[in-house]
Amino acid sequence: MNKDCCNIDEIKRLIPHRYPFLLIDKVINIVKNESATGIKNVTVNEPYFQGHFPSSPVLPGVLQIESMAQTAAVLVAKSLDISDSSALVLLTTIDKAKFRRPVTPGDSMSLSVTVQKMRNKLWKFEGEVIVNSQKMSECEFSAMMRF
Repeated sequence: MNKDCCNIDEIKRLIPHRYPFLLIDKVINIVKNESATGIKNVTVNEPYFQGHFPSSPVLPGVLQIESMAQTAAVLVAKSLDISDSSALVLLTTIDKAKFRRPVTPGDSMSLSVTVQKMRNKLWKFEGEVIVNSQKMSECEFSAMMRF
């Protein structure tokens, strides 16, 4: 079991997302074809907080899912030894999404993704967002590779 990690420069080589939609800061504990953990440090300067409850900012749930999906995309790229950000990992399904607690500025999200199935270009994952040992959200999602 070879554990790997990616800093922001490598993430930008592996996936095409850029500011303001690059939602992960690093990926740690990558076990190819199995799992990875993304890290997102949430700051009040994020552009969506201007309109998503300015007096009480909350990270939108869909962006929590997107953060998990970006972590999964890095895992797929590392698993397939792809180092070209033009290869896309496109979200195809989201199931069983639950939002348990709000994520707010100052939180550091741990984005845990685990591979459930791989078949050709289709990958299925379970993911969860953890802040300070508390589960904030979770879902199952699928993504497809497009080269």
